[in-house]
Amino acid sequence: MNETIETILNHRSIRKFTDQKLSDEQIRIIIQAAQQASTSSYVMAYTIIGVTDPEIKKQLAEVSGQFYVEKNGQLFVFCADLSRIQAIQAQDEEKQVMEENLESTEQFIVATVDAALAAQNAAIAAESLGLGICYLGSLRNDIERVSDILQLPDYVYPLFGMAMGYPNHEPEKKPRFPMEVIYHENTYKKHPEQDKYVQDFDATLKEYYSNRSFNVRSDTWTKQMIRKYKVPQRLDVGPFIKGKQMNRK
Repeated sequence: MNETIETILNHRSIRKFTDQKLSDEQIRIIIQAAQQASTSSYVMAYTIIGVTDPEIKKQLAEVSGQFYVEKNGQLFVFCADLSRIQAIQAQDEEKQVMEENLESTEQFIVATVDAALAAQNAAIAAESLGLGICYLGSLRNDIERVSDILQLPDYVYPLFGMAMGYPNHEPEKKPRFPMEVIYHENTYKKHPEQDKYVQDFDATLKEYYSNRSFNVRSDTWTKQMIRKYKVPQRLDVGPFIKGKQMNRK
């Protein structure tokens, strides 16, 4: 197994970091790695915001409710961004059609996927340098406030953040589903065929939570999903996205 695969397979979310900041060279390498991610039709429909201002980090931490949004070696916010396309100077009739197309669900997906691919490249690059990372979907707890804090224009929305830095703890690696749950050959495998795998995984995860070195509890994947999806969450995100002139049709 080569070092790249070992780095990927060793991933775990890091939530406690030392006070050491990333160097300019490390940031440059990580951003360059992000930029080499695959991108749909060469659109490169994303922007990465590095947040260094302590006051801005504090405000974002208030939105997320997570201390490591403020306490880390570097904070990034990954944004889906179609504004560069919207800003292209084209003839009037072309411009109108372009702006109509930018409002489509397809282009919303393109920008979202582009940003996510860039982020995962950044994460792998950071981990290859001995750094830890944690994705921060919690910034969508108040997506409009985050947009205002970061002064995001129309056609741009904050997808998630990423806390990065030198790890100050070493959490156990969290189990993943068996490959049979995720990987299907030729056609989708119906849920009854997968039930046994999920039941077995629940037992595996229950053992993991019982034996790990922090936040020990009795829990399973199924119980977590019930807790998560029985309560409506972030219902403001849809209208907010449409207000950004995205995903409108």
